[in-house]
Amino acid sequence: MSQQQLIKKAIINVKSILDLSIHSYESKRIAIIYDLDHPLANILYHAYRANLINAEFIEFNDSNKNDLITLFDSLEKGDLVIMIQSSNFRINEFRIRLHLFEKGVKVVEHMHLYRNSTDQYDTYINSLNYDKKWYQRASESLNSTLVNLDSLVIQYKDDKLEINGKLELPKPNIGDYTNMKNIGGAYPIGEIFTEVEDFKNLNGTVWIYGYANKNFDVIFVEPFWVKIIESLIVEVSPEAPIEFCEIIKHVSEYETPLIREIGFGLNKAITRDKPLGDITAYERTIGFHLSLGHKHSVYKKEGIKAHKARFHIDLFIQTDIIFTDKTVIFENNKYVFDI
Repeated sequence: MSQQQLIKKAIINVKSILDLSIHSYESKRIAIIYDLDHPLANILYHAYRANLINAEFIEFNDSNKNDLITLFDSLEKGDLVIMIQSSNFRINEFRIRLHLFEKGVKVVEHMHLYRNSTDQYDTYINSLNYDKKWYQRASESLNSTLVNLDSLVIQYKDDKLEINGKLELPKPNIGDYTNMKNIGGAYPIGEIFTEVEDFKNLNGTVWIYGYANKNFDVIFVEPFWVKIIESLIVEVSPEAPIEFCEIIKHVSEYETPLIREIGFGLNKAITRDKPLGDITAYERTIGFHLSLGHKHSVYKKEGIKAHKARFHIDLFIQTDIIFTDKTVIFENNKYVFDI
């Protein structure tokens, strides 16, 4: 697909975010902070320029960081900031999104665009389509299942990971910010996640086909198994990549190799056949993922101090079927409610 074709599609998909998810028409003031260091950033810049002709467009550079802080301080509740970042904008210790959320400002972030290769541009642009009906239906179906289950099984071949007990209240990331304090976040979106209430209730064996490396890139490999007892990885397949074994060793030097996040990706544009290189974006892929490490501050757990937790490493799980005590959730690489 040519750049002009990508821009044309991006204009349509960005409009769906602005109209249906962020409701940008309600914002009195809109600022777009951008760089043009990567072709994908350039495509998004043109897409937002076409949709928001009256917005303030400011190119990020080292010389205007203080001016940006002044701009952010001048914004009011309900205003909108969009950040198009080839990498991610850094202003010393100033945490942009947190600061803006505290002010009640809406935020749309496109970050680490450089991690997505040329052949992934169309997947990234397609992933921005805000299919509101799909996200609502998928979220409602998964949420109603997850909050009521007594057990959950993730099976591949003859191996199973079993959860016997309740899960924490699931959290959706589907672009619906109704009654939420913070409006916006990192795009693309499309996920619902939870974790076990009691770490003792997560046991068994799963097969991993992908994981995040130390550079936050997605690494795809021949599936290998790990054994989990009471949410801790206790054994790794002899066929596991050396890099993954080194990750486990490194994590174990600072904290336990604990499994926390239990995630269901919902973005139909992102699949194993059509991946994205950035781990934050690929986490939305259709399918199931876990996280390795103590860092998962959404849920508070006794004995884990959020400010000391260091690692949240996404693991992408090979599955044949996922089912609860009452119903099948996922089979043949599709959610059952989508069949």
